[in-house]
Amino acid sequence: MEQTRPPIVTILGHVDHGKTTLLDFIRKSSVASREHGGITQHIGAYQLEHDGKLITFIDTPGHAAFEKMRSRGAQVADIAVLVVAVDDGIMPQTVEAIKHIQEAKVSMIVAVNKIDLPGIDIKVSLEKIKKQLSDRDINIEEYGGDVPLVSLSAKTGEGVDKLLEVILLVAELHELKGDPQTQPVGVVIESNLDKFKGSVATLLIRNGTLKKGDQIMVGGVKGKVRGMFDWDGKSVESAGPSMPVEVLGLEAVLEVGAVLGEEVKSGQGKGKSETQNLVDRLREGGKKTLKVIIKADKQGSLEAIKTSLEKYNEEREVVNFIFTGTGEIGEENVKLAATVGAIVVGFNVKVAPQTQRLAENEHVLIRTYNIIYELLEDIEEVVNTLLEVGQLEEVLGKANIIAEFPYGKAERVAGCRILEGTIAKGQRIRVVRDGTTIGETKLKSLRKVKEEVNKVEKGSDCGILFDPQIDFQIGDIVESFRVI
Repeated sequence: MEQTRPPIVTILGHVDHGKTTLLDFIRKSSVASREHGGITQHIGAYQLEHDGKLITFIDTPGHAAFEKMRSRGAQVADIAVLVVAVDDGIMPQTVEAIKHIQEAKVSMIVAVNKIDLPGIDIKVSLEKIKKQLSDRDINIEEYGGDVPLVSLSAKTGEGVDKLLEVILLVAELHELKGDPQTQPVGVVIESNLDKFKGSVATLLIRNGTLKKGDQIMVGGVKGKVRGMFDWDGKSVESAGPSMPVEVLGLEAVLEVGAVLGEEVKSGQGKGKSETQNLVDRLREGGKKTLKVIIKADKQGSLEAIKTSLEKYNEEREVVNFIFTGTGEIGEENVKLAATVGAIVVGFNVKVAPQTQRLAENEHVLIRTYNIIYELLEDIEEVVNTLLEVGQLEEVLGKANIIAEFPYGKAERVAGCRILEGTIAKGQRIRVVRDGTTIGETKLKSLRKVKEEVNKVEKGSDCGILFDPQIDFQIGDIVESFRVI
């Protein structure tokens, strides 16, 4: 039987605008007074009581679980608090956070922080921020909208109680319900290997009740709940809707964002391809729409690119601009792209190595350009491909077969010279002859001189061992590729 459950809240915003300070103040003032003596361990979330009602906070701002779960089509938080510093107003990461909240379709509360700063005209600054929010389709309650705005100081605590009251009011308005009697469904928000406890995971229970002794499957990993602890280290026998608990007894370390309950219902585990998920998102609702995030060096360049791409939307939406902005491509852009199934396009901007690695892990395609017509030509090709076949394909590397060598009883090694890009283990490979694909397979072995290597780059020679059924010839082209 359904009953009211506590709201689950996350806090997002620009760096240095006070997200962590706000959470620290709430935790220390509202939690430390509990009979158990405050937090004794960090499990990624905690609950507090305000006016006799519980609120659950995911206690790392912009937590990875919040990003991961949106990319898998599930929801972690019910309410997102957008923190904006009164002296700075809307900043680039604030805009990114707004996009994340809007894409996640969760309720928003705006918290204008740092009202304790000396020399600030609070009234003027607030009006400026309200105008900035309105320009981004965020309608504050006092202007007839549905987004509450609370002024506060995370440093002194002024206005924090008001924020907690507003959170409870928003939760009451949305009538958040849970059924403790049903099978447990939840999300992993922390996971690690403890040398004494083994694999440990923090599960935020979204619905149902998880009990000690339950056999569970989370993200393809089996386990039996040998022990459960709440956020302040107290052992518990069960966890109901909106409750975060640390769980012992899993067979392996889980991925942040893995789901409890989803695999059991759908019969799907880790075997489902994340690449295929991205294709599904690109074709969401049967629409063939290219979702794109554009970052450029200057506003003028950005406007020129957008104007040029708008031609595809004359009859219907073909190019969906998820986010456009100036500055280098950052991890937040990749996370947003992974969430909605977008590609990231950059013009005269850089991509940090850690951002590129994140993009590879999340199967997000990043393309950067220094010449605008090359950017437009490539986008046109991508759009046409998407319209024709409903999926995107990226060629990662090309090589020319210049020799062949016997290997074992029935196999042959292709001696190749890399013409462009990179060929690496684990990639899909096809052999092309006179423009026609004669076969597709996976790499069995990749050697440079006599050593086994993981990848070979442009300009290098290498030996490639295919499956025997690929009847290659000298002069054929080898392409490594991925379908996005």
